[in-house]
Amino acid sequence: MRTPPIATPKPKQITSPHGTRTDNYYWLNERENPEVIDYLSAENAYFEQEMAPVKELQAELFTEIKSRIKEQDESVPYHDNGYYYYVRYEAGGEYPIYCRKKGSLEAPEEVLLDANEMGQGQAYFQIGGFQVSNDNQLLAFSVDTVGRRMYTLRLKNLATGELYPEQILNTGGEAVWAADNQTVFYSKQDENTLLTYQIYRHQLGTDPAADVLVYEEEDNTFHIGVGRSKSRQYIFVQMGSTMSSEMRYLEATNPAGEFQVFLSREADHLYEIEHFEDSFYVLSNADAPNFRLLKTPVSNTSKAAWQEIIPHRPDVFLENMELFHDYLVLGERQEGLLQLRVIQWKDKQEHYLNFGEPTYTAAISINPEFDTHVLRYGYSSLTTPTSTYDYNMRTRTKTLLKEQAVLGEFKKENYVTERLYATAQDGTRIPMSIVYKKGFQKDGTAPVLQYAYGSYGISIDPSFSAARLSLLDRGFAYVICHIRGGQELGRQWYENGKKLNKKNTFTDFTDCSAFLIKEQYTSPTTLFAAGGSAGGLLMGAVINMHPEYYKGVVAAVPFVDVVTTMLDDTIPLTTGEYDEWGNPNQREYYDYMLSYSPYDQVKAQAYPNLLVTTGLHDSQVQYFEPAKWVAKLRATKTDNNLVLLHTDMEAGHGGASGRFKSIHDAARQFSFMLLLLK
Repeated sequence: MRTPPIATPKPKQITSPHGTRTDNYYWLNERENPEVIDYLSAENAYFEQEMAPVKELQAELFTEIKSRIKEQDESVPYHDNGYYYYVRYEAGGEYPIYCRKKGSLEAPEEVLLDANEMGQGQAYFQIGGFQVSNDNQLLAFSVDTVGRRMYTLRLKNLATGELYPEQILNTGGEAVWAADNQTVFYSKQDENTLLTYQIYRHQLGTDPAADVLVYEEEDNTFHIGVGRSKSRQYIFVQMGSTMSSEMRYLEATNPAGEFQVFLSREADHLYEIEHFEDSFYVLSNADAPNFRLLKTPVSNTSKAAWQEIIPHRPDVFLENMELFHDYLVLGERQEGLLQLRVIQWKDKQEHYLNFGEPTYTAAISINPEFDTHVLRYGYSSLTTPTSTYDYNMRTRTKTLLKEQAVLGEFKKENYVTERLYATAQDGTRIPMSIVYKKGFQKDGTAPVLQYAYGSYGISIDPSFSAARLSLLDRGFAYVICHIRGGQELGRQWYENGKKLNKKNTFTDFTDCSAFLIKEQYTSPTTLFAAGGSAGGLLMGAVINMHPEYYKGVVAAVPFVDVVTTMLDDTIPLTTGEYDEWGNPNQREYYDYMLSYSPYDQVKAQAYPNLLVTTGLHDSQVQYFEPAKWVAKLRATKTDNNLVLLHTDMEAGHGGASGRFKSIHDAARQFSFMLLLLK
């Protein structure tokens, strides 16, 4: 093994109301410092040197994964306001082409945006929001050319192809047209914290400097956004933190009017609204941890006027809704699995869709129109490629419109999926979804990749990955651990994995690891773990707690310097995180965070082989967190295992942009694991 780069320790005292800590690598925060760039470049060079034995394999994996993708492809069109909209890809193209056809799929194609042309010469390119005006003549869209999710808003005349001259910088990405087809509402970001905190009104063809500020959020634990009701009759401003929300509404025909508060924010009350006919429908967790559905007249939005439609159920989490003229469709979770429930307004008859697999994911898709009896939904499982269905709610029949093409020799019947349960230290049963190729031997010799996220109430559902086949076909099993901190088993599942319960997330994961080893799915010499962002925090915590379980760990854009970051409210997005992790300015939270923060808990012990990835322009987890963590691990650990840091100098939190550039990320991670099995 070659000598890795060594970051020079430069001690800095980090002072807080509850103690002083020494950070030897704080200087890596200086993004513009040439010494920092040199260090990151040296780490990249070291990565390439250590990965040299599998360089050909990495190229082979890239080619293999890419070969499964149908390069010339298009999405299933959906109908909206007289047009069919779809996205297509051309052979060799990295980016999507946004198109539509008027009235019929046989009509001539209109290209709205060709991201391949727009992204030429850009190291990074992504289209954010995309919305067409009511008269179908104008398009508002946004682009990011850095990867920090700060979007530039542009407006386009679809009749002439003309781009209007105004460029509105530092937006949140979304934009909403008013009914006059002249007025656009958009959110603005703070350039330092990256929080969306303002909503502006823009008049087509005018100087953005004259845009009118219609709302500013003063609570920096909240983020805001702007949207439009399915009915198109209302513009919504949504304000939200992890535990509280507020919505305001404005008639789309009155863009110069004042937004009205639907219900003022309350502690521990999350809600969202939709409009249908003369009512607002409310998804709320007031006195209902797993949410319930209510409605209220447009003329009276006070809580006293709310009428319950779907009551709270302790064993069913009500995740979302879709309103139709004759039907209500609910997305629900029970026993960790998504279900779609269809209810007829007229007689309240109801039924659930049957999906026929033990573990899967199903979700309401794009349904922009009310007056239809057809529900568009998406379906996937660990063995079934992403599929788009139309479901006739009247006849209860479904039509497969498209299954993601997987080129080559893939046959879903060659793979097996299981639902397993590990028992946590406190007796809680932790669900796991597992997939492997037929012939997998449960004798403790097989490699397993164990994955989880476990934060923000985000549920990781068992869905298909064509890239993952490259591991399954090489003998791996892939396991998703549905640990606490997600919302797979309802709101309480999330509550039991956040703030002062956060360690449940980590011990759930290691208890799943112990189960997989005990049941001989794998062994400590063949078990790998992976997670990204808050899942990267998970990786950092579990290797401090149980390094002996894992042969290798992949931590992508990991949030590992929890205490320092959460103490610094100038760092992007920090203040909005207090409801998730706690506020370290309070002693109780400070001590608890410190007890698990991966960077602070690095100790003189043996660690697994480790691949850490980041992006120089990451807006969510700043690049310096993983860089500092790697430097401290190198200086502290007692083993000779690999610790590799790879920094994408041109990307942000989501990694490289484009269909094929991002495959390099997967090939890099897979070849790292396969290197360790050589």
